[in-house]
Order: sequence, then C-alpha cells, then structure tokens
Amino acid sequence: MPTHKKFPKDVMRVLKDTSRTFYIPINLLKEDLKQAVSTAYLVYRAIDEIEDHETIPNETKTPILMTLSELFKRPFTEEEYLAVIAPIQEELPEVSVRLYDWIEACPETARPLIMETGSEMAYGMGKWAERNWDVQTKEDLDEYTYYVAGIVGVLLSKLWDWSYDYDADMDLAIGFGRGLQAVNILRNQDEDMNERGVSFVPNGWTRDDLFAYADENLAKADAYIETLTEKSTILFCKLPLEFAHKSLDAMKEGREKMSRREVLNTVAQVKKEVDRM
Repeated sequence: MPTHKKFPKDVMRVLKDTSRTFYIPINLLKEDLKQAVSTAYLVYRAIDEIEDHETIPNETKTPILMTLSELFKRPFTEEEYLAVIAPIQEELPEVSVRLYDWIEACPETARPLIMETGSEMAYGMGKWAERNWDVQTKEDLDEYTYYVAGIVGVLLSKLWDWSYDYDADMDLAIGFGRGLQAVNILRNQDEDMNERGVSFVPNGWTRDDLFAYADENLAKADAYIETLTEKSTILFCKLPLEFAHKSLDAMKEGREKMSRREVLNTVAQVKKEVDRM
C-alpha cells in the first residue's frame, strides 16, 4: 500500500474554491486516491489557468507553458517554478501561484505519475495556445481534447492501478476525459467565440456534429466505468459523467444547463446506484 504524510486541509479548501463540480466526487474517494486526485487536479488546474487566461497574450503563454513542460520532467524547487511564472505571477489566481504546494502535497509514490502528465499537458496547452486554438479538422479536435482532458483519463487510470491494481483500456480512458471536455465545448461555444474569438468546432461541422462527437466519447466513458471495480472510484467517475449526460440532454432541448435540483437529484441517484453494487 502507498504511504502518505499528513495531508494539508488547505488542499481541499482551494479545491472547493476552484471546482464545485469535482470537489464532491473527489471528496468521496478512498483516502489514498482522495489525496492523489485532489492534488493532481490542482496541479493541472494551475496549468489550465495559464492557458485560459483572458489577458495574457499567447506569445507569453506558450514559452511559459513549454518551460513548465520541461520543468515537470525532473524534481524542481518552488524558486524555480516562481521564476518561470514571474512575468505573469501578479495576474494568476492562487491555484496557479501555489502549484509547487500541490506537488509537495502529492503522495510521494504517485508524484512521478502526476509530474509526467503535467509535462505532457503543459506541452500540449503551449502548442495549442501558439496555434490560437485553431481547430480545423476532427484530428485537431481529438488532439486538443486529448491534451486538456483525455490525458486526465489516462492519469486517473494509472492512479487506480497505483492504488488497487487496475488494468485500463486506455482508449476508453481517453474517451472518458474527452467526452466531458466535448460537453464543456458545447456549453461554452458562444462564450469562447464572443469573448476569446476561438472556436473548437472543425470546419464544416454543425452543432449537431459536435453533439455526435460528445455522444461517441460519452459512450466510451460509459464503457470505461463498466471496467472499474473499486466503489469510490466508480462513484467518482459516475458523478461527472452523469452531469455530462444530463447537461448534454439539456442543451439538446435548448436549455443552457442543468437546474440545481437536477444536480442534487443526480448526486443522490448515483450514490444510491453505487451503494447497491
């Protein structure tokens, strides 16, 4: 079994402040995975906040993200990290400025997995920032959604194996992350275009094509969950997946998002289903 040092409560506080969606399922994981997944989430959210920042120009983002990609390939100090983000530190949120704290809070035996994924993610985000997220083909969309979400499905599968021996189908794992991201793209389609001048929709695609892309990957996500054997892991994956399915249904019906009541009912329903397993 992996061994862990005392887990700082501050991690869960920042996690709750940063993501209401993932705070609930992460908090339901068994203890070793709760520590690993929560810190991994904050590390990747720290990188994502750089990529998504509205006022930092792409010509500044890309070299910083590429440098972070190289930094993640080895142990590094807080001073080294802060030196990399120094030109933009004042513009970044707490989760990004404190990336080193989240790495330090990772269970030591899981840290190499989280660092390796962080390196690949930072590289991919830097590459797409340089391209100004110019998605022209399905292959472009697949690559972008892999770097920002599919790769997280791979990392989660590696963490399940780290915790309790799990042999994943990585194509399904990528589909899990990619499906959730496709729903986010649909939800934010107008906002991305109007506020950032960015479209993640391939040339010639309609919104229906994007719905079909989300459905295809969410089907892989459903199949991925069927391969899981540990209850808290199943619950962790089923909650955001059910949110994604219901959000997609709401958008197909012309509604912007799920209601608060739908969210609470979904949490109760999924918990009941997993408890019966």
